[in-house]
Amino acid sequence: MKIFLIIIIAICVTCIFDARRIGERFFSSDNINKLARNIKIISFVVLIICCIILCLIKTA
Repeated sequence: MKIFLIIIIAICVTCIFDARRIGERFFSSDNINKLARNIKIISFVVLIICCIILCLIKTA
């Protein structure tokens, strides 16, 4: 479970830094800036949730 969470955290960090390239490659939208912002927000929320779960697992 810990390894799975660490992999998800790594993917989220990559998505935050490469949001514009991911948006251009996988989605066809006119407003790339809005799409990149949405990708960053979703990745950040998932990142925070995974970090909290990882910390709860380590303390248990």
